[in-house]
Amino acid sequence: MNRTQKACIKALCGAALLGAVAYFADPAALWARLRAADVRWLLAGLAAAIASNVVSAWRWRALARWLGAPMRWPDALRWYFQAIGLNALLPGAVVGGDVYRAVVLQRSGQGKAAASLSVLLDRFSGLWMLCAIGAIGAALSASALAPVLHISPLALQVLMALGVIVWIALPWLLLWWLGQRQAASLPGWLQPLLQAAARPDFNRQMLVQAGSSALVQLLSAAALALGGLALGIHLDLAAWAFAMAPIFLMAALPVSVGGWGTREAASAAALAPFGVPAALAVGVGLIYGVYALVQGALGAIAFGLPSRREREADAPSSSG
Repeated sequence: MNRTQKACIKALCGAALLGAVAYFADPAALWARLRAADVRWLLAGLAAAIASNVVSAWRWRALARWLGAPMRWPDALRWYFQAIGLNALLPGAVVGGDVYRAVVLQRSGQGKAAASLSVLLDRFSGLWMLCAIGAIGAALSASALAPVLHISPLALQVLMALGVIVWIALPWLLLWWLGQRQAASLPGWLQPLLQAAARPDFNRQMLVQAGSSALVQLLSAAALALGGLALGIHLDLAAWAFAMAPIFLMAALPVSVGGWGTREAASAAALAPFGVPAALAVGVGLIYGVYALVQGALGAIAFGLPSRREREADAPSSSG
């Protein structure tokens, strides 16, 4: 089976799942809610989603510089939004955009190991904080979630608190474990990470990653919440902090195009414990998917805008 056939299968699977979710959510009610959406809240949610990815681009640049693969801020922003365009428009969830970022950073003159690690660890940084904030949201929403999980609210809060503590400490523990091993015994692609971990600014850089990733996820939760407000959904931010974890994780699965279908199914499941009707929950997933499409369009526009370095390379020599 070639790539085109696989892409068609993923597109069909995503479309079928999206159609099934919309059908069970009552298509007429879903369409009525979307038509009545408040444009002001929609635009505010789009602004929050764009701001989230601007911070993400800044985080990736900071991480790449720490690993020894510096890049200019305009390039980081441009490449990041180009990757969003690939993620939104092509099969493969986040994989295609991540590969693209690693390739263009390497082609800019940076080492392959550092360029690839910067993208891999940037993705881990986002998922790391997504899960942590999702667990905090679950703890704060224990009264709504505990009955669904058949556990007491207090037990859920304790489990989530312990999980967050261990999860936040995990990167430090992993790097400490790597540091105890002989550098020569580790794969060559890990060397930029080991060198970065040995620098005196290690803890500061880790805090930069934690802080920027937290801001990214809070802005993403705000985008979801604002999309919900556009449909008339009023929930605490803690509920959105919990809901965004399964919604975004399901959207990242490489089984559809741009997360369509999986994102909406996760929205219906994640928001159900808070009493949100299926039609409204699916609407939230659709709105966030539209946010991704708009940003994908911005990425597509960025493909046609050469960087300053490229413009200078294409300019005729003045000495000729």
